[in-house]
Amino acid sequence: MSATSQTSVITASDILAQKGKAPIVSLTAYTTPMAQMMDQHCDFVLVGDSVGMVLHGLSSTLGVTMEMMILHGAAVARGLSRAMLVIDMPFGSYEESPDQAFRNAARLMRETNAAAVKLEGGVEMAATIRFLVARGIPVMAHVGLTPQSINTLGGYKVQGRDAAGAAVLAGAQAVAEAGAFAVVLEKVPQSLADEITAAVAIPTIGIGASAGCDGQVLVVDDMLGLFTAFKPKFVKRYGTLGVDAEAAIAAYAAEVRARAFPAAEHVFADQTTPAKG
Repeated sequence: MSATSQTSVITASDILAQKGKAPIVSLTAYTTPMAQMMDQHCDFVLVGDSVGMVLHGLSSTLGVTMEMMILHGAAVARGLSRAMLVIDMPFGSYEESPDQAFRNAARLMRETNAAAVKLEGGVEMAATIRFLVARGIPVMAHVGLTPQSINTLGGYKVQGRDAAGAAVLAGAQAVAEAGAFAVVLEKVPQSLADEITAAVAIPTIGIGASAGCDGQVLVVDDMLGLFTAFKPKFVKRYGTLGVDAEAAIAAYAAEVRARAFPAAEHVFADQTTPAKG
């Protein structure tokens, strides 16, 4: 069996069944090597549209295309044999109608071997989620801070404080009733995240939410410390790879300029003629 034709051991049904049980572990991945490192530790791996900002230097996720998601989704699939692969639907690929959403979700799953798609939105996306699930596409929902809506939200602000929490709660309940198997809660107050977790029958996946959520997800480059100048409040750095990488690059550059690299052990000697006996 080829690497790209393998299916994950963990399924959407398994994630749903973990509600209220062992915490669900997830990270983003955009490349095969990173997916390989995550496979035995994560329940699901998310190919997020954050790839546009993390790897492509975009200022937001709005410029991410289907082609970008397919390229990175297929790469991540090659690195997974156990964890479930979930892929983001990019901005403009699902909002127009349930029919549009189905065509693009089917393409993403077909061309990447993803086991589910994720889309942003609450009450307004419930009909689309119901349409997709009825046609065999598992859907992970996403409420609270929805990065694809930053132009209407006014930036990357905490969502659901005070009276606004009712709308976030209603959105989470709507996507759960529509058939989503899990819902991401991004950048919402802890008390609201706990209320939603208790109110819905599907797992909540927190990012800047609460330890009381059914699971957690982070952008892997954030938690590894690959970015030295940017750290959201909700990120814990489990490594300092950015600092280490920059130091290594500086050391390499210094050795090249000093002609200290390559050294004798890094180059090939001339071929010698065997001595005649």
